[in-house]
Amino acid sequence: MKGNFIQAIANYIKLIRPLNNFITALSVLVGAAISGEIESWVMVLFACLSAFFISAGGNVINDFFDINIDRINKPNRPLPRGKITLSSALIWSIFLFLAGLFLSLQVKPLSLPLAFIACGFLVLYSYSLKKTLLWGNLTVSVVSALAFIYGGIATEDFKLSLIPAAFALLFHLGREILKDIEDIRGDSSAGASTLPIKLGVKFSLDICTLIFLFLIGLTAIPYFLHIFSFIYFLVVVLGVDLGLIYLIWSMRRNHSPSNLHRLSHLLKIEMLVGLAAIFLGKF
Repeated sequence: MKGNFIQAIANYIKLIRPLNNFITALSVLVGAAISGEIESWVMVLFACLSAFFISAGGNVINDFFDINIDRINKPNRPLPRGKITLSSALIWSIFLFLAGLFLSLQVKPLSLPLAFIACGFLVLYSYSLKKTLLWGNLTVSVVSALAFIYGGIATEDFKLSLIPAAFALLFHLGREILKDIEDIRGDSSAGASTLPIKLGVKFSLDICTLIFLFLIGLTAIPYFLHIFSFIYFLVVVLGVDLGLIYLIWSMRRNHSPSNLHRLSHLLKIEMLVGLAAIFLGKF
C-alpha cells in the first residue's frame, strides 16, 4: 500500500516536469537579481514559487490535451500509461494554476495580471495554439520571456530584466521548433499544422538555425554596451554560444527524433548556464 502511494506521488511529480519549473523559478530569481533594488527577498521568493506552480500547471494541462499525441511521441508519460486519469490531471492542473495565482497576490499589484495572462496563454496553447503554424511556438516563447519580467517587477525597476527576456524569447522559439521537428510523427497523426508539417523539415531547420545564430550575436551586445561584465561574456560564449553552434551542426547533420530529443535536453543545460552568466554579469 505504501509503495503504491509513493508511486502515485511520483507520477504526479513527473507530470509537472520539475526541472522545467525549477528553471522557470530561477529565471524569475535572475530577473529580480539583475533589476532594481530588491525591497523584500520574501516577495521575490513568492514570485519564484508562483512561477513554479504556474509553469507546473501549464505542463499538466499540456499533457491533458496532448494525451493522444503522447501515446505516439511520449508513451512513457504518466497519462498515456494510464497511471493518472484525465480527470485527476485536470484537477491537479487547476490546483497548480490557482496556487500560482494566489502566490502572485503576495508580490506586486502588477504580478496578478501577469500571472493570469501566463495561465491563459498556457491553457490556450495546450488547447489549440500548439497545433497551429508558429503561434504555439511564439506563445511558449513569450511566456518564458515573461518569467524574467515577472521577477523584475518584484523590484524597484524591471528594465534590465528585458535583456534576458529577449534572449529567452529567441532561445525558446528555436527550441520549440526543434521539438516540433522531433514530434512530427505524432503531431501529423493529430492533424497539427506545425512548421515542419506545413513547410518541411529542411525549412524548419533553416529557421531554427537563423534564430540561434541571431541569438548568438545578440548575447554579445550587453557586454559591449558595458551592461554586463566580462565574466558574463566569458560564460555565455563558452557555456552557451559554443553549445548552440554544436547544436546547429548536430541537428543539421542528424535530425532523427532521438538526436533532436538529446539536443533538446542539451538546451535545458544551456538554459541553466545562461542564467548563471546573466546573474554573474552584474558583478
